[in-house]
Amino acid sequence: MDVLLIAVVAVLAVLGMIVVGGVKMVQQYQRGVVLRFGRLLPRVREPGLQLIIPFVDQMTKVPVQTVVMDVPSQGAITRDNVTLSVDAVVYFRVVDPAKAVVNVENYLGAVSQVSQTSLRSVIGRADLDTVLSDREKVNAELRAVIDTPTEDWGISVDRVEVKDVSLPEAMRRSMSRQAEAERERRARIIAADGEYQASARLADAAREMGETPGAMQLRLLQTLSGVAAERNNTVVMPFPIEMLRFFERTAAAQGARVAEPAGEDEPDGRSAPPALEPPAPAVDLGAVPEPRAEELDEPDTR
Repeated sequence: MDVLLIAVVAVLAVLGMIVVGGVKMVQQYQRGVVLRFGRLLPRVREPGLQLIIPFVDQMTKVPVQTVVMDVPSQGAITRDNVTLSVDAVVYFRVVDPAKAVVNVENYLGAVSQVSQTSLRSVIGRADLDTVLSDREKVNAELRAVIDTPTEDWGISVDRVEVKDVSLPEAMRRSMSRQAEAERERRARIIAADGEYQASARLADAAREMGETPGAMQLRLLQTLSGVAAERNNTVVMPFPIEMLRFFERTAAAQGARVAEPAGEDEPDGRSAPPALEPPAPAVDLGAVPEPRAEELDEPDTR
């Protein structure tokens, strides 16, 4: 009787172990790929409790979540021969668990290696300005290059982002000087454009005031009013330039009349006043030689 009881207990234990070994739990973010005697079963096991045949079936759980993978910094040379250090991040997920298990040994390592080689290849085909300014184009091309081989592995690449671009110190200084020169050029163009517009407006204002003399007087009064408001003890009176020109013409006419030669008749028959003689040159007393001592002592024999 005792031997029979022990045998029943042993059988129940073996059955229990078989049942426990044949029940698998698949999480919501996983899918189960079953191999029976090494052959892939076509049906992928969904989340929940799944029964398999112990010692016959082998289940591999594949996560279908989006995986975020960092691509280590890669040294690359751009098309214009500039050495860069670029790192990136890749977002991908498994869309076909059977291919991810059967077609590739380790899909995580494979995606990492493809991402590194593709990053160097894409950077080598682009210019430095494209890498720095047009990140969207570089990211799109990099995603297309990585997604091509991973499609056979049952993996879909959602997006690829270039995180950081490290430049040599000499190149950074050159780019800084270039940016400073560009800003200075823009500032000079803006200042010159402002001067041109201001001069055009002043020319229009001068033209309008020249056609309307009353406008000039009104502007003069406004200027005096502004000066008197700012400095109560000082009033500046502008001197018309026409009066200076009048005095200049008068002085030139008098000088021409004085320079005319004497005795010549003017066109109206009257004799012109005699021209003034130039003054005699001054005698430099210091240039006359002094008498010597012998000449002073010698008597006059004449």
